[in-house]
Amino acid sequence: MRLHYAILVLFVCIISSCTTEPVNNADTTIIEAENVEAIEGALLIIVNNHRNSMGYNSLNFSEVAYEYANLHTDYMISIGSINHDNFNSRASSMSSKVSAEYVAENVAKNYTTAFGAFENWLSSSAHRKTMEGEFTHTGISVKKDANGNLYFTQLFYR
Repeated sequence: MRLHYAILVLFVCIISSCTTEPVNNADTTIIEAENVEAIEGALLIIVNNHRNSMGYNSLNFSEVAYEYANLHTDYMISIGSINHDNFNSRASSMSSKVSAEYVAENVAKNYTTAFGAFENWLSSSAHRKTMEGEFTHTGISVKKDANGNLYFTQLFYR
């Protein structure tokens, strides 16, 4: 069973990550930015409405996914770009806390509304596949950098 679990996590990491090279720059100072909760909530509603319209289940909010989404959003803000850096570590840590068998994420930057980020993900086959995947839980982090740019991280698991 553990081998099956490890293979699933590895598979998710490979197909869900835009980068195959994890980055953990010790020189990067991570500053915790403030969440834009109104956009986070709106995006969860939009994603769930889309999923329901396709006949899929609604995603339940997860504190654990939210915690890791927030950490990643702060990291992206600290380096000034969107990425999937350290996804393997994030997925493994989440999996150990919630016994997830499959973890994925979507990221975005510079959309001013929840619907803008959603439309971007919907127009990308990989991001759309993730949003419409067989997941049960999610956490969405939306934070603003010092220049007013919004960064988005949505983590999914089942």
